[in-house]
Amino acid sequence: MDFEVARERMVDRLVSAGRIRRDATAEALRAVPRHEFVPPDRRGAAYEDRPLPIGGNQTVSAPHMVAVMSDLLAPAPDDDVLEIGTGCGYHAAVTAELLDTGSVSSVEYEGSLAADARERLDRLGYDDVDVRVGDGHEGWPEHAPYDAAYLTCAAPSVPDAVLEQVREGGVVIAPVGKVRQELVRLEVTPGGVEREEHGGVRFVPMVGG
Repeated sequence: MDFEVARERMVDRLVSAGRIRRDATAEALRAVPRHEFVPPDRRGAAYEDRPLPIGGNQTVSAPHMVAVMSDLLAPAPDDDVLEIGTGCGYHAAVTAELLDTGSVSSVEYEGSLAADARERLDRLGYDDVDVRVGDGHEGWPEHAPYDAAYLTCAAPSVPDAVLEQVREGGVVIAPVGKVRQELVRLEVTPGGVEREEHGGVRFVPMVGG
């Protein structure tokens, strides 16, 4: 299978379907070899637009959902971004492709997933992504404040610690809810947090807390 051709076709389909709205997002998805982030027996499906299991009862999000969240996050090249839920590292790699001098600080609850993601990201040259094992409800205060943050797992509400670690003017993208989940965009303002809703979604639940 020619993974590069499959990846180009996947992104072209997402652009044509209106799933990708920013050129920078399209280029980021073209740059990241998704097949490197899924188990060997799933690589044939790496460029299908659907979630795939990665072990530990976790999944890698469908490419269109990574694209939608990346469009909503829209980080500046020098932004420092907090990710809650590293998983296999694919979403972190896409975010890193959107940055230049910025960085991604990613928190993963499962130690084995964090170790595998760290090795994979290092091997693929994503030196601007730091991964640590921890409870995402606590964020990563040592690297705060962040310009933006996002969750790759669903929580009943965005953890207070995550919001507190995002600077004024920053944004948080997250799936929120238990039975019914909604993708939300939160902007931290001087008067509080402004919320936009961007449709129903389905993510694995956030653990810890």
